[in-house]
Amino acid sequence: MVTSTGTERGGPPPLCIAGPTASGKSAVALALAECVPTEIVSVDSALVYRGMDIGTAKPTAAERAAVPHHLIDIRDPATPYSAAEFARDARRLITGIRARGRLPVLVGGTMLYFKALWDGLDELPPADAAVRRQIEERAAREGWPALHAELARVDAVTAARLAPGDSQRIQRALEVWQLTGRPMSALHTTKSRASGADWVSAGGLFSLEPADRAWLHARIARRFDDMLAGGLLDEVHALRARGDLTADMPSMRCVGYRQVWDTLDGRAPAETLRERGIAATRQLAKRQLTWLRSLPARQVVPVDDRAVPAVLAQRLLKWTVQSNF
Repeated sequence: MVTSTGTERGGPPPLCIAGPTASGKSAVALALAECVPTEIVSVDSALVYRGMDIGTAKPTAAERAAVPHHLIDIRDPATPYSAAEFARDARRLITGIRARGRLPVLVGGTMLYFKALWDGLDELPPADAAVRRQIEERAAREGWPALHAELARVDAVTAARLAPGDSQRIQRALEVWQLTGRPMSALHTTKSRASGADWVSAGGLFSLEPADRAWLHARIARRFDDMLAGGLLDEVHALRARGDLTADMPSMRCVGYRQVWDTLDGRAPAETLRERGIAATRQLAKRQLTWLRSLPARQVVPVDDRAVPAVLAQRLLKWTVQSNF
């Protein structure tokens, strides 16, 4: 089991900047770094993979040179990285950053990573290619809604939060059930009292949330267009050409990569790629916002075209001063 970090003694908890994809989290974190010595810990399940730069909107070399970034480019796409590993690595990094007299700033939108760090998770079994293949074969015959109905029978809690077409998460939940005989919801449980509630109540979780959902949708569309123009298809083509990656690997299931892979594989028409990529990203943003809104003690930072990163960073800076950083 992974245990929680909790609030560090002798100082404030790490500052967390969360929010849906394309909400401007990285820009705010970089602006904050111009005001106070910080190091950024990425809370993003896609940024961990090397060679996946365009489709992840990875920080540029200049940005990473200006401010130390951690947990980026630490894994080959063929090697999965779990939430439990993130929690372990993030705790170690937080301790080291504070020892260097800097503020740890956790930035990202992978909410399971935040939960693992705050609350702790039982170790989930690693992906099993044979089990996943069997589940995918069944889905091809019966459809994902039928497998969602099966999941509801063995893990009603997990099924209730998943859409019948959420193939990736349905597959993982059924995989965990088959490998362990236990529902995933029984494994994703709170393991520590001094957990995320301490961090949130201490004021250290800032959630960048759009006042108008249409604003976020427009940003998502522009960013996906930029990725396509920047060579996303070529990036995925090069990853496929390696020969050791498959569509069911966590790295290739990342939003954008999965849609391009399906196009290159001939499983989806090329003319629908943009539409599918934008739709998948919007669905991701909706899930992220749902999770964040379940934390009423978070500090909501409204974002739109008038929300200048430097101005938002000043609000976060006030927290660091109040916390005697």
